[in-house]
Amino acid sequence: MARIANVEIECFRVPLDEILVDAKHGNHTHFELILCFIDTEDGLRGTGYTYTGGFGGGAIGAMLRDDIAPFLIGLDADGIGKIWYDLQWRVHYVGRGGIASFALSAVDIALWDIRGKRSGLPLWKLAGGNGRLVKVYAGGIDLNFSPEKLLDSIRGHLDRGFRAVKIKVGQKKLSDDFDRALAVREIIGEESGFMVDANMVWQADTAIKAARFFRDKTNALWLEEPTIPDDYQGYERIGREGGLAIGMGENLHTIYEFRQAIETGKIAYPIPDASNIGGITGFLKVAALAEANNLPVCSHGMQELHVSLVAGVVNSGWVEAHSFPIDRYTARPLVIKDGFAEAPDAPGVGVEFRYDALDAFRRKM
Repeated sequence: MARIANVEIECFRVPLDEILVDAKHGNHTHFELILCFIDTEDGLRGTGYTYTGGFGGGAIGAMLRDDIAPFLIGLDADGIGKIWYDLQWRVHYVGRGGIASFALSAVDIALWDIRGKRSGLPLWKLAGGNGRLVKVYAGGIDLNFSPEKLLDSIRGHLDRGFRAVKIKVGQKKLSDDFDRALAVREIIGEESGFMVDANMVWQADTAIKAARFFRDKTNALWLEEPTIPDDYQGYERIGREGGLAIGMGENLHTIYEFRQAIETGKIAYPIPDASNIGGITGFLKVAALAEANNLPVCSHGMQELHVSLVAGVVNSGWVEAHSFPIDRYTARPLVIKDGFAEAPDAPGVGVEFRYDALDAFRRKM
């Protein structure tokens, strides 16, 4: 038995190079990185983490420090499923989903890191061993970009080896979204993958109109988060009447919400995020649910970790390479080969942070 001997929490508030905007969250100026280190009595250290779009990191860190870390001391680090379940109920009353799911995710990822290091296996093998290569697209946060800057950013994605891109939609005038999407499709060509992301901004009628346009004029693969995540009936209607595949999931924090999205909302692309669905354990639960419904599983953000998870499962979908510049703070930036992302092969979760680059952004706990 490998008992947990110590838990440490660190938080960083990392500035972005420029303001990034989407339709619902407003201006992104920073992202927050919350790290959870777990040490076992036999000398292994696991690194787990979660992130935010700039707000709430202090609350996540406080829950980890005050409510979760003391509970973990002395537990068997190999009992990942048991710890995951018990932590869900420990903080359920004050935070089912939301901050609690972010905190739990950081713990869970650290425990999987220990499992991989102990077994000598990389995460893609622990997740199912399907393979190391996975489809990948560049996900832009670019709603505030001028048409010229938008197209320049798309050219940059192509130059870096991406063969698929996603842009933000949700301009004040729907016609502007249409014009931008048409221009991007022309730049990338008909053979490249193209997705659009509305970040929950529309009601169903507008989303249906948009979906029909993107289907007929841009051959989009999916429309992501066209409306609020709670409107499962709306999602079903948008997909049925709009005639375009619908993706969503980054704002769902429990397996039960994903069940509703798949069964009631009839989404075609479940898109969990290991940073807020309960870590690797939560992600794999969603992947299994998607597989049971004959759907691919994709990912939101956190590409340095998700590349291994999505590559490893048998119903592998698409990995999003996010606009937050996490690559400059990790020892292994995302590797693109012939348009595919390659999962790391080192034991553990495969994510090692560059603390020399992060240290200037450390936040007191």
